[in-house]
Amino acid sequence: MKIVIDARFTRTDHHDGISRYGSSLIAAVSKIADVSMLISDLRQLALLPDVPYTLISSPLSPAELFVARKVNRLGADVVVCPMQTMGTWGRKYGLVLTLHDLIYYEHPAPPGFLPAPVRILWRLYHKAFWPQRLLLNRADVVATISRTTEALMAKYRLTSRPVRIVSNAPQPAQQPRDPAAAPEKTLLYMGSFMPYKNVETMLAGMAELPGYTLHLLSRVTPHRRAELEAQIPSGASVVFHNGVTDDEYTALLNRTTALVTLSKAEGYGLPLVEAMALGTPVIASDIPIFREVGADTATYVNPESATEFAAAVRSLGDGRHWQDVSRRSVRRAEQFSWDESARQLVDVAAEVMALRRR
Repeated sequence: MKIVIDARFTRTDHHDGISRYGSSLIAAVSKIADVSMLISDLRQLALLPDVPYTLISSPLSPAELFVARKVNRLGADVVVCPMQTMGTWGRKYGLVLTLHDLIYYEHPAPPGFLPAPVRILWRLYHKAFWPQRLLLNRADVVATISRTTEALMAKYRLTSRPVRIVSNAPQPAQQPRDPAAAPEKTLLYMGSFMPYKNVETMLAGMAELPGYTLHLLSRVTPHRRAELEAQIPSGASVVFHNGVTDDEYTALLNRTTALVTLSKAEGYGLPLVEAMALGTPVIASDIPIFREVGADTATYVNPESATEFAAAVRSLGDGRHWQDVSRRSVRRAEQFSWDESARQLVDVAAEVMALRRR
């Protein structure tokens, strides 16, 4: 069975969520199956594993409508796209399209890196569910990364195709931190600064956490940074990093009291698992996807309550409690791995081939 995975959503400088998902999945699947990948920019190779590749047009190009003509020549049995937008006209191969979440139906503001015409279409697309159904029903099987999204897809009847889980996961486990070593009085946030991420409530909560420093790790535009800086309470300690390397991120996770996220919506919440894999406790908003990922290990708070957030941080000031949560976090993170995700994908590909033989 020959599998081709679409890696054209890989970033050229640093991974975002979709980029890391695709790259990690390709690396894991290459260990157990015949896999190659599609790219649209040679610079993407710096963030991708060393597997065979084919250079084709960008997924944001008008040529995407006819991309199947090029892909047909590769002789793939199954093509897997980590998004749902891949062109399918005239395809002769099995196809798995992926829907990660339904965030943008509730919070329709598009990512800022998209070209202006695409941002306009993005908003129009998320005004109704029928365009999503048209896209997903072009696949043989639809993949998603969580039971939470799977349930929402069923609720809104987004596809008549089989829906299967191909999970997200943290990077290969590193040595967890020593729970006996006292953490720094720091808090980490890893994620974008879009409004639904609700960074404002974290900032407000810092007024009740003297002695703690909140580190905002991701890249942020000057305009958005100015908006957030204006909301930092007097006397609170907040540091904007405007991007960190993977090594810097790991080093910070190994010292901090907790990773925090008060997002009002998520497709998965990979930073939670990344933190737990190192034994770093997590404080998260009480939403279904975080409950699915963190189970009984994370500490959940009302995302609208700065006071609840601050109280959760203070509870981790108890050394014995912190050590217990640290140990349980590692055990929880062990439930997620890219090797398991790769097995899930290979099973889905086999299912696609069986469906096409009927």
